[in-house]
Amino acid sequence: FIGNFFDTYHHLQPQLNSVIAASMSIKNSQKLKKMLEIILAFGNYMNSSKRGAVYGFKLQSLDMLLDTKSCDKKMTLLHFITQTVKEKFPELLNLENELRDIDKAATVSIENITTDIKELDKGMDLTKREFDARKDRDPPIILKDFLTNSEDKLKKLKTDSKTSREAYASVVEYFGENAKILAPNTFFSLFSRFITAFKQAQNDLETQAKLEAAQGDGIMSSIRDRRRTKKQQGDAAVVKELKNKQRAIREKKVLNREDVYHGALEDILLDLKNEPYRR
Repeated sequence: FIGNFFDTYHHLQPQLNSVIAASMSIKNSQKLKKMLEIILAFGNYMNSSKRGAVYGFKLQSLDMLLDTKSCDKKMTLLHFITQTVKEKFPELLNLENELRDIDKAATVSIENITTDIKELDKGMDLTKREFDARKDRDPPIILKDFLTNSEDKLKKLKTDSKTSREAYASVVEYFGENAKILAPNTFFSLFSRFITAFKQAQNDLETQAKLEAAQGDGIMSSIRDRRRTKKQQGDAAVVKELKNKQRAIREKKVLNREDVYHGALEDILLDLKNEPYRR
């Protein structure tokens, strides 16, 4: 036990630190909140004709942003969201800077850590009993030195273990999930995969932009012009409905489903700059 204690300690402590840091950073990240607002706005806009508006979505839906693709399969919904973020919310492009240790936390098993700490506790009790039994007979110096150097470390492990469980339960419940059902490696992996996919989408868009610029034959420019014209026409036709919707929200009127999401996504995104997204 004495020979393995410090190796075990140095193995467990960083895992606890990563769970605490990841939990707190996810819960406190303002950029993540804004990103989720944007995703919810997109989802409600796309589904408005079928389901009406919803207040939120399950975190597992983040994986589905890559599954929804354009007709030519070259662009995912995440690409489109990323392009929108780049144009209208560029401060969110470095979202990952606010999220600490999520990759490390995604590999942690709190159950295993709890079991390991219980085993350390048992070993420490045995060591103390051995020391007490020899106290009157000049106990080995190795027992005394070990207890002097290790008891505080075990106490810190137990304290940090409790803190990590509380921090994890807090962030999981904050997102409407159950900490007893959702394991940390599953929870943190959702955010880790999203950040990776978000950065990849940024790289894909940059590569595509460079490719289009290199071609320089006017074809892509013509296509973009036609898309822009069509988009502007669509926006102009629905701005009035959106303004009526927003006025009704301010006046706390209940809107019919068909009144809520005929509006332009452009106006929804513009409104996101001023206040949190509302259903």
